[in-house]
Amino acid sequence: MLNNLELAALSSSETLSVQPILCLHGWLDNAASFVPLAHHLPQLPLLALEFPGHGHSSHRSPDAAYYFFDWVQDLVVLCRQQQWQKLTIIGHSMGAMVATALAASFPELVARLVLIDSLGFVVADEATAARQLRAGIESRLKPRSRRSPCYPSLKAAAEARQKQSDFSLSEALLLAERGTVQQADGFRWRADMRLKQQSVYRLSPSQARNLIAAVACPVLAVLAQDGMFNKQTEAWQHHYQQLTVDSVPGGHHCHMTAARQVAASIQQFLSAAS
Repeated sequence: MLNNLELAALSSSETLSVQPILCLHGWLDNAASFVPLAHHLPQLPLLALEFPGHGHSSHRSPDAAYYFFDWVQDLVVLCRQQQWQKLTIIGHSMGAMVATALAASFPELVARLVLIDSLGFVVADEATAARQLRAGIESRLKPRSRRSPCYPSLKAAAEARQKQSDFSLSEALLLAERGTVQQADGFRWRADMRLKQQSVYRLSPSQARNLIAAVACPVLAVLAQDGMFNKQTEAWQHHYQQLTVDSVPGGHHCHMTAARQVAASIQQFLSAAS
């Protein structure tokens, strides 16, 4: 339990007393996104955590919203609860951004950082703040169903997920098996529909640069050749104190579709940083 929330996770280690390598998934994904990577890193005690609102973790209360920095706070509370220090964290997409903010603000908790197809933060110019705030509030006030769409089969739910991504049906099925629940009328995704609401704020470019510059630990960015962040390398890489950039084939979910190559990059980085 964490602040009245139950956080779920998948572990690759049977030894719960060992401090884990924490894996943080992307937006609307779940812990199963790290299953292919875990197959190629059998010697590492990976713990794939699910953020509130995702997978089998609790949804935030009806009067709450999903703020980016609240996920950072969740990790701080969890680390203090478990007495974790100097963690190695592997984050994908949103999970990598959360891990970066954690390493910047609580450096005692993070010893090494692996960013999978993620570099920097999603930002907006300061001049758009009023417009961003209005759009975010309007998104929250807009009437919408609290229930996710219903699908006649697990495969149909996976196919719907595949249409929004860059992976095959086998990867989509991994996420669907973990991320759906079978009800009387069919299969529904477990994720909280409020996750799709627009953010009420974005970091400004200068705020993002300052956060990145505060990350003192070694950082590996594994960027997909056809991913979302490959073209943003120049904008962010010079602000990290210790950054290694590696390129792997595939798209945004390269840790699923090119798990062997991503695992090899991580193994080399961890060996060099140890």
